[in-house]
Amino acid sequence: MKMYFLVIPIIIGMLFGVALINNLEQTSNNSSVLNKENLIKGSTMMGDPNAKVTVVEFGDYQCTFCYKFHDETMKKINEKYIKTENVNFVYKDFPLNGEQSILASEASYCAQKQGKFWEYHNTLYNKWGGENTGWITENVLLGFARDVRLNLDEFSQCLANSEFRQKVLNNEQFGKDIGINATPSFLIFNDDEVYRIIGAQPFEKFEQVFQELGNS
Repeated sequence: MKMYFLVIPIIIGMLFGVALINNLEQTSNNSSVLNKENLIKGSTMMGDPNAKVTVVEFGDYQCTFCYKFHDETMKKINEKYIKTENVNFVYKDFPLNGEQSILASEASYCAQKQGKFWEYHNTLYNKWGGENTGWITENVLLGFARDVRLNLDEFSQCLANSEFRQKVLNNEQFGKDIGINATPSFLIFNDDEVYRIIGAQPFEKFEQVFQELGNS
């Protein structure tokens, strides 16, 4: 995927209204699909739920530029904005690279069952092995579960039973419904506006959006 920068400011009226749909490129015509509730529903949030600004990333655990974002930009966002309770962060699966990416996402939710979604999520990116190189296997995922001290029997059973496969596929379909077609893609919003960024952009691009949303 080519790395590029796209910021689309959208005035969405009172409480994240339906005007958003009519102005965001390649979004669903169904105004009930894209709203704040749907964007965060079913996802584990990092940071203060009451923070003024929310970032929703649509990502793939194999994606090169997703790895680049998490290795560089995300760490800075976390330190300056999430830990200081000014921004919160949600991750949604968009497994463009197929079955291995789906499996990695399933594993993250098996970890979530044991209260360690973000620990496992971060391990997937910290130990990233490339795009479509075959590094995501059940044995590797089990090793990551061991690294974050999960109950391995429970984790293995969850993964073997594909307990969260449909959740991952639903997240992907939701992304398609609102016009997501590349990873990483970000929707950044407060109660009045939403911006879209595509690609592993530098920290300064995200900070610019935070400041536009009144979160300096």
